[in-house]
Amino acid sequence: MPGAGTTQRLPYAGRVAGLVGSVIDSSTSLLHKQTHDIVRFAMGSPAAEAVPSTILAAIAAEQLNRPDAYDYAATEGDPPLHDALLEMLRGTSDETTADRLTITAGGMQGLDLFCKIFVDPGDLAVVESPTYTNGSATALSYGAELLEAPVDDNGMIVDDLPRLLGDRRPKAIYTIPTFQNPSGATLSLERRHRLLELARSWGSMVIDDDPYGLLRFAGDPLPTLRELGAGDPLVFAVRTFSKIIAPGLRVGWVDTDPELQPLLINAKQAMDTCTNLPAQRLLAGFLTGGHLEDHLVTQRLEYKRRKDAMYSALQEHFGDIARWTDPEGGFFLWVTLENGVNTADLFEIALAEGVAFIPGPAFSPTGRFTDALRLCFASTPPDRIHEGVARLRRAADKLLP
Repeated sequence: MPGAGTTQRLPYAGRVAGLVGSVIDSSTSLLHKQTHDIVRFAMGSPAAEAVPSTILAAIAAEQLNRPDAYDYAATEGDPPLHDALLEMLRGTSDETTADRLTITAGGMQGLDLFCKIFVDPGDLAVVESPTYTNGSATALSYGAELLEAPVDDNGMIVDDLPRLLGDRRPKAIYTIPTFQNPSGATLSLERRHRLLELARSWGSMVIDDDPYGLLRFAGDPLPTLRELGAGDPLVFAVRTFSKIIAPGLRVGWVDTDPELQPLLINAKQAMDTCTNLPAQRLLAGFLTGGHLEDHLVTQRLEYKRRKDAMYSALQEHFGDIARWTDPEGGFFLWVTLENGVNTADLFEIALAEGVAFIPGPAFSPTGRFTDALRLCFASTPPDRIHEGVARLRRAADKLLP
């Protein structure tokens, strides 16, 4: 054993270099340390008042006073939630069958399970640019090589993929097709078909990560990649209750080819054995109690009100120096500054001014988008949105020549 004061080199695994962490999630800890008033546009989370806590508390009083509510659950999911979820999806673009459905600990575990099963070191994975870098970081942690594909107002520019790839073939293509994080863009129907066509020609898996699809407040819904794939085993659909009910429950699901379910169970048993059972019971009670549709109607109306407030505030305060997206659902606006300000430099000044956001480079594995930033409108009421955007402009003005 080394003596006192001796530095011992720890025998890290090679994969440690791929554990890049999350600027997005780290912002939560940073904000908790602040003592002054801050308008929080940073985390992509429902507002506290949007969580149906009163209903969940009533369900907890009924469902969680039983000893079996704190036991281990079936790895593929507690049967009451499994059944309730199948019923919830009936008649929707994500209607499915029991042998395709596996309950996960949030959407992130679904992405991790995919990578555990499919990604070998050196495999190429296409990711949107910008993208949700928690997802791309998961692929990196398994040794993947990433290729960034550009995004415009209609989502990933799918027709760029053959040129970007050249002679290479990706193992996986990761997309957030509806109200994308961070851009808010939605992949057009034409591009959805084209993406599936290319994936089939290459034998590539498509990771269909759709946390926000049920939060459409404008425009016409599009069929999901899961529906368009019509059961294609190359489509691996990842879903979550985090954005539509409550993120702290950490419950989601994956919809996959039935052949994968035994592998998912094996992989999950080597991770956490089963998803949190009390949380599954709460969600089963919420769904079977008929609460979801009314909850979604309320949230869609409120999120539209908040998005409109943010759009209006940006027009008032940033119309001369920026452009931004106009999503039809979800949580986010993507703002691109046209005055030369680096948003990483802007972050600390804005925080001191009393407003938080996520700088654009946090949404690119290679640190692109130094002129951009993501604003979450979902978690802040309209009056605070106007105040926060005004603070952001004051901070931006401090960086102008």
